[in-house]
Amino acid sequence: MGVVALVPAAGRGERLGYGMPKALVPVDGVPLLVRAVRGLLDSGRVRHVVIAAPPSEVDVVNTVTAPLATPAGGAVHVVAGGSERSDSVRLALTYALREIPDTSIVLVHDAARAFTPPAVVDAVVDAVAAGHPAVIPVLPVADTVKQVDASGVVIATPDRAALRVVQTPQGFDAAVLLRAHEAAHEGATDDAGLVERLGVPVVTVPGHPDAMKITTKFDLAVAEALLVGSGGAP
Repeated sequence: MGVVALVPAAGRGERLGYGMPKALVPVDGVPLLVRAVRGLLDSGRVRHVVIAAPPSEVDVVNTVTAPLATPAGGAVHVVAGGSERSDSVRLALTYALREIPDTSIVLVHDAARAFTPPAVVDAVVDAVAAGHPAVIPVLPVADTVKQVDASGVVIATPDRAALRVVQTPQGFDAAVLLRAHEAAHEGATDDAGLVERLGVPVVTVPGHPDAMKITTKFDLAVAEALLVGSGGAP
């Protein structure tokens, strides 16, 4: 069973305001991308990580992630990403299936979820290995959610008991993920959404609050204060 993690990291990260790709923004001096990749490899379940980097930053990403390769065989590969997240996933997946022959389980992980605990990675891999073709980590929705129309008028209040917030890594049977991207549709906001459109069931496992997505300066401040300050962050 070959487990490969894809990390689409070609986004510009404009909301963080650092003037650099989001994946390279430091938290306590360590880039988000480095923390995310280190967490995947430290889980002990991932042998290869394929990063889709901004085309102009491939050399930089190679340099900062090269030390993460492990003596036990953990390897990091960097390819040029695309203009959209789905393009980057597709490019990284194509590389993995071509260059890493035993790839059977594929994880897709956001560099912005740099503090995802190893237990979440374990749960996702275990569920795919048990025969589920698509697996996502989730958390219950704490806030009331409103559905609104184009003018902002509320038209429904969904029952939050049936709603979940989705995290990463999302895990897939490699062949299923390839089919989903070959038949890619507009409008899906994650890889599980593409798989759903194939009619393939997507199952959930418990996520974790530490797997928060760092998107804004406030998120970054929270990570600095709580996650890094706790001493438990990767």
